[in-house]
Amino acid sequence: MLQIQGFVFNFASENTYILYNENKNAWLIDPGNMNDQETQAIDNFIKENGLKIQKILLTHAHIDHVFGLQWAFDTFKVPVSIHPDEKEILDMLAASGARFGIQIQPVNVELTYVNEGDQLDFDGEKFNIYHVPGHSPGSVVCHNENQNFIISGDVLFEGSIGRTDLYKGNYEQLIEGIKTKLFILNDKTQVFSGHGNPTTIGFERQYNPFFK
Repeated sequence: MLQIQGFVFNFASENTYILYNENKNAWLIDPGNMNDQETQAIDNFIKENGLKIQKILLTHAHIDHVFGLQWAFDTFKVPVSIHPDEKEILDMLAASGARFGIQIQPVNVELTYVNEGDQLDFDGEKFNIYHVPGHSPGSVVCHNENQNFIISGDVLFEGSIGRTDLYKGNYEQLIEGIKTKLFILNDKTQVFSGHGNPTTIGFERQYNPFFK
């Protein structure tokens, strides 16, 4: 049985997630820890629960989702999974930081690539990968059908969608991707977003103002 632990980090109130199971194996998703206090919070949780990080996964590489990426890679020494279309965004990290007045060094990490239709295995739990661009070119959503939840990154939020005015954003593409890949899922599917509260597919299909 997978457990999900969320942390709210950095100036953007970004949601970082740790997925873990009874074997103490864990995935770290979107490490947004920006300062020593935030890094200590996530490090303490991992140590206190005796977790072994087996995978670092990025839903996308916008700066607020990767502040802690170099720390995570250096600490846990596991590859970083990312969609190939998102590598360009990751490579722009220093320039992205400058736009926010933040000094951040380019990351030096080992990458592995995930694509539409891939299925990742977590001790027998399967995660389907959906490529849903529009907020960022390589945005992915991870779907665990067995426990009925998705990690949506900045694709879909409670009552909203990811902004599309950033580099390589595309409103029509994002709307179409949500309709054809996410809104076909079970109504009770829980949505763990990159910002804000959890929601469900059924609630968003019915009430999200972007789909009226």
